[in-house]
Amino acid sequence: MSTRKIDVEEVNAVTVAKFTDKKILDETNIQIIANQLFSLIDDDHRKKIVLDFATVEYLSSAALGKLITLDKKVKADKGELRLCTIRKDILEVFKITKLDKLFKIFETREKALAGF
Repeated sequence: MSTRKIDVEEVNAVTVAKFTDKKILDETNIQIIANQLFSLIDDDHRKKIVLDFATVEYLSSAALGKLITLDKKVKADKGELRLCTIRKDILEVFKITKLDKLFKIFETREKALAGF
């Protein structure tokens, strides 16, 4: 029995995955989220993915590691991953760790979807 940790919707052939938890901290939850995100690529063969962080208030470094793995999977599959609506304090972590250079980060979902 697995609980959905992401809400997935299709917007003009782009997969938008929105996190359901405010805090993505503990290892078990992170692994469930990672598995659900990885299956979008491995099982559903989605190529265009937008991760919507609108609900996320806290994100652990372990979660960042899974995002990097997800990005590698998407790129290996010739797809593209975009992130959007990340809170300023979390975005600061992306900047400190230079992950803002790895990921394509957009202020809004609309901007992330534009020109996909």
